[in-house]
Amino acid sequence: MNLINVADVTKAYGPKPLLHGVSLGVDAGDRIGVVGRNGDGKTTLVSILAKRVPPDDGRVTHARDLRIALLTQRDEFPGRGSVRDVVLGERHEHEWAGDARIRDIFTGLLGDVDLDAAVGELSGGERRRVALARLLVPESDVVVLDEPTNHLDIEAIDWLARRLRERAAALIVVTHDRWFLDEVTDRTWEVVDGGVERYEGGYSAYTLAKAQRDRIAAAAEDKRQNLLRKELAWLRRGPRARTSKPRFRVDAAQALIADVPPLRDEVELTRFATARLGKTVYDLEDVTVAAGDQTIFERMTWRLGPGDRVGVLGRNGSGKTTLLRLLTGAIAPISGRVTRGKTVQPAHLSQELTELDPARRVLESVEEIKRRITVGKRDWTAGQLLERLGFRGDAQWTPVADLSGGERRRLQLLRLLMGEPNVLLLDEPTNDLDIETLTELEDLLDGWPGTLVVVSHDRYFLERVTDHVVALLGDGRISMLPGGVDEYLSRRETAKNADRTGRNAAPARSNDAARGWRARKELDRLERRIDKLTARAAELHAELAAHATDYERLLELNGELQSIEAERAQAEDEWLQLAADLDA
Repeated sequence: MNLINVADVTKAYGPKPLLHGVSLGVDAGDRIGVVGRNGDGKTTLVSILAKRVPPDDGRVTHARDLRIALLTQRDEFPGRGSVRDVVLGERHEHEWAGDARIRDIFTGLLGDVDLDAAVGELSGGERRRVALARLLVPESDVVVLDEPTNHLDIEAIDWLARRLRERAAALIVVTHDRWFLDEVTDRTWEVVDGGVERYEGGYSAYTLAKAQRDRIAAAAEDKRQNLLRKELAWLRRGPRARTSKPRFRVDAAQALIADVPPLRDEVELTRFATARLGKTVYDLEDVTVAAGDQTIFERMTWRLGPGDRVGVLGRNGSGKTTLLRLLTGAIAPISGRVTRGKTVQPAHLSQELTELDPARRVLESVEEIKRRITVGKRDWTAGQLLERLGFRGDAQWTPVADLSGGERRRLQLLRLLMGEPNVLLLDEPTNDLDIETLTELEDLLDGWPGTLVVVSHDRYFLERVTDHVVALLGDGRISMLPGGVDEYLSRRETAKNADRTGRNAAPARSNDAARGWRARKELDRLERRIDKLTARAAELHAELAAHATDYERLLELNGELQSIEAERAQAEDEWLQLAADLDA
């Protein structure tokens, strides 16, 4: 059944039309992802589809009595009501309390939000959750979402993806979250040059089809094609401890990417990183950090070595930003020791945009840091790197004051890279970046020889640029996650279930207090052992890189490394089993 039909639609803001002669249809059951560069008209397109913005020319028709639920990028609510009033409207308590679907929405999105709080007093993330809950409670025929994952953490994004897959309504979603696109969509519309190109499949299938189209057409966009092919190489790689699987047959891409080099030459990058950093980057030992009356880290020990590429997960407020500020020296621990290598030159990308001078032009803002740098084995000028990150032609002479939030974010990133640091600490680097800019940034980071710590809710980006993941789970420590994001979500779900059960079962558990204490003590011992083995493995990787031409030494080091990896794997299995038994 056809729900929405668009015929020869044109829409312009200024002399150049964003959309020109666009004709599309949305049928019942369609699940469509909308992608494209910032400013190319994605939001305009979905607003026209929902009849919230009229076209300048053409026709938009809806099926009779069509129910459309639209989530915009701005979370605006009528009046000054409470969260309960905004989400439920005139519904009485008994109407929704007995509805399992609505209860699930409240648990999944509003479990830690005060339902009696005024919406005007909520944080950005809480307001986004309220807006989503308000949209999902009523039944609808078409759900239209514009950047639904903004301000959400990985748990909330995972919950939203699962619930959208279960809904029968047609779905149209604009997002830069590539993992989310693969999870909830099976068709892709790319808004480009005033038109809409249509592809079958989610983001991964779109990536493959677009690369194939470019190759068949022999277009003169070699750089873009290489980026797409490199991304496909990552999709094929199938790294251990990551279970995100692309929604297309990987073997169909073999001919396309057969000549693509490895995504990252890890041995070479580790060798470069060790030469730039030495053996010590950061050693945190028995560190305790507090914010007001709240203890964020308690006797926490962690080692960050040369060439490590670490993703950091945790709920909003768990201490991720605090961890980065601790590494930069912006805050000091109450107790314990933070040792920083003598050659460490960190660069911190914060979530703020205040350090940019609004009076300068884009190119001047970069060249005041440096005019030329080397990334990997290639020299780049400031202008060339600006072009890679979307500042083309005259855009390099735009005053900083006139830039959008996403453009300022790109400029901020580039200024950091121009300083040629050897440690990058990135706090939500993907905010406001479109997919094309994200792939350019990922490609730059692939050849960057140094230590990388990334805090992000963008699951695709984390798995793409980091080699292992740690989490802040609220226990004052940094926990290793051999199973990556999936393990984090599983452990969070287990903790929530245990918490819900625990409120009713505390007396029964008191008899097992001694056994639980011994189990936690053993967990601590195993975690310290895993940390030591991980540190030794990093040292062996560095030694392998340093003795690349000494065959006998390589054999000796490789034998020790295999032994260390086997011992670490066994310790991790014991830790996981013990943790599961303790949670049970």
